[in-house]
Amino acid sequence: MVTRNVEDVIKQIAAATNTPEETVSQMYAETWIQYSEGARITDYLTVLVARRVQDNLRRRQQDSH
Repeated sequence: MVTRNVEDVIKQIAAATNTPEETVSQMYAETWIQYSEGARITDYLTVLVARRVQDNLRRRQQDSH
């Protein structure tokens, strides 16, 4: 599942949210599984999953402040 594009997305999310890449990668993989289960069209899953992970991390940061 992890392609060069996904690795870049994970690095970008990690940098934008000041979160370790390992954490982002794990969240991305878990979210990918949730979103891809039963999906017939997967063309935009990378974008949707990245958006969800980033939103969740930002929400988590706001809640901790």
